[in-house]
Amino acid sequence: MDDQTSVILSRYPRGHRDCLIPILQDIQQEYGYLSESSVTEISRYLGLPSSKIFGLATFYNQFRFEPRGRFHIRICHGTSCHVSSASEIIKELGKKLRIAPGEISRDGMFSLELVACMGACHLAPLMQVNDNYHTKLDSGSINDIIDSYIEGED
Repeated sequence: MDDQTSVILSRYPRGHRDCLIPILQDIQQEYGYLSESSVTEISRYLGLPSSKIFGLATFYNQFRFEPRGRFHIRICHGTSCHVSSASEIIKELGKKLRIAPGEISRDGMFSLELVACMGACHLAPLMQVNDNYHTKLDSGSINDIIDSYIEGED
C-alpha cells in the first residue's frame, strides 16, 4: 500500500462499507482515477471483494479507471453542438493533439472525451478544458486555445 493511500484510508478508521463511495472519491481526487491496485487496497481494508467495488464504481459515471491528461478536454457532441460543427472541432483537435476521443497524448498532457450534452446549447459548439469553458468555437480557434495550454497561459 502506498503512503498516500494509507493516509486516505486512515481517515475512515472503522472501515465500514458506508465509507466506500467517499473513499473512492478521495482516492480519485488524489490520483485522478481509480487504479486496479487502489481498488485492491480498498478491498482489503473494507473486507469487500474487489468485484463489488468495481461493480459499484462502474455504476456511477463520476469514477474513472484510466488516467487523464494534465489537461482533460471534454467536447460537447449534443444536438446543438453537432449541428454547429462540433465534428469539425473534434477533427481539428485530433490533428493538433494526435489523439482520438478516449485517448491521452503521448506526453500525458492532453486527454479527450466526447460528452452527450454540457447544457449550454446557446454557446455551441463548446469544450471544457479542466475547469475552463471555451464557447462558440470554430476550427480556427482550436490551435490558439491548445497552444495557450501548452505555453502555460491558462
